[in-house]
Amino acid sequence: MNDSKLIAETKRELVAKGVQYCLATYVDVHGVPKAKTSPIASFEKMAHGSELFTVGAMEGMGLVGPQEDECAAVPDLSSLMVLPWDKRFAWFASDLFYRDEPYANCSRVLLKRALANAKQYTFNIGVEAELYVFRRANGEYKGIAESVYQGMCPAYDVDQTVQSIAFLHPMVEHMSELGWGVYSFDQEGGHGQYEFDFAYGDALTTCDRLIFLRFMAKQVARSLGAIASFMPKPFSNDFRSGAHFNMSLADAKTKVNVFDPAHGATADFARRYNIGFPDAAFHFTAGLLDHAPALTALACPSFNSYKGLISQGDMADMSWAPVLRCYGRNNRSAMLRLPMNRYCIENRSPDISTNFYLTAAFSLAAGMEGIAKARDPGAPWNENLYALVEGRTSVSEPLPERLPRTLIEALDAFRTDPLVPKTFGEEFRDIYVRQKTKEWERGFYKVSDEERSTMMEYI
Repeated sequence: MNDSKLIAETKRELVAKGVQYCLATYVDVHGVPKAKTSPIASFEKMAHGSELFTVGAMEGMGLVGPQEDECAAVPDLSSLMVLPWDKRFAWFASDLFYRDEPYANCSRVLLKRALANAKQYTFNIGVEAELYVFRRANGEYKGIAESVYQGMCPAYDVDQTVQSIAFLHPMVEHMSELGWGVYSFDQEGGHGQYEFDFAYGDALTTCDRLIFLRFMAKQVARSLGAIASFMPKPFSNDFRSGAHFNMSLADAKTKVNVFDPAHGATADFARRYNIGFPDAAFHFTAGLLDHAPALTALACPSFNSYKGLISQGDMADMSWAPVLRCYGRNNRSAMLRLPMNRYCIENRSPDISTNFYLTAAFSLAAGMEGIAKARDPGAPWNENLYALVEGRTSVSEPLPERLPRTLIEALDAFRTDPLVPKTFGEEFRDIYVRQKTKEWERGFYKVSDEERSTMMEYI
């Protein structure tokens, strides 16, 4: 809970900045922010958790039923962000409390619990956030650039970037004002798709920012008469929107990156596999691979997500999305990549629809188990894995297992993985499986007009 001195100092800061309304936000199971709006005059009460919520009315939050007690949202005052585009509002990331205790099914609480279990380290994450921005006209979604790119792939196209600057400029200005350390942005591979890259940080701070980024992108796009979409795969013939997790561990005392070979204790795996990372990075990688199917249920949480975890499909060229459960040296076709320009582990499977808190929590738990058990990830796969999957080239040894191809397959793994209840508790495990199974059923059982036209008289 917040102490009175910090509350008073924060209120003075807000008043000096002209803030009139405060949002103590938390997220539902999808990572969508929720809050009541408190006038600045009620800030002290809000900071003590005065605002109560019937979380059973929201999706995947538990406490279902009119007889259940409410949860209180207690803001983390250090997470303060004044909305750059409307300085009347202050935003706080919050933890839910139930009967004066952290609520066991709150996504942010679950991440904080995972962080506490690995308190000898600081878990750092940098996420490459991709999203689409469209205008809707005549029932169709079109990119915001004035002209449509005529080549196969618009990635990094300067003309498309400049045409889209009405959206990109305020986004970067806002992130810079908030102190996020934006270092690049670009037109991505999809038509109307963009990527923002900003400084990595500790997992909690990064996840708070990414929840805010999705909210901010919606607001900026709406001001232009457009929409920001976090649908992982809007079109079958275009790229999915990823959210690659670049993860590292820093020693909590010395602050040094333990995945940096300059600080790594041993280098047995580096010699064996010819990759210049210390053993801790390989153990962490092995833990992620051990639990990859269950992790995918969180990293790729929607029915639509799995239309993006393909080698090519309807696309003109390779998807750049992972399909195999393996790692590689700088290999962008593997699930996990050990990049050569930074000492971290990149998980390429998460997409932009993920609940960042949950994916971060389970990633840390899996990696830490790999370190605790000194797990060996095996030899890296440095080949073009798309060519192997499609049979265009062959190898003498068996291919790695595929990542789940559907949400229900990932959920089966999530339900049976023993690390899931250790990380989230049995109650949340069951809540998540029920919620996401309903989503899968909604997508799977629906028969479309296209399906009827193709099959009605086929046989």
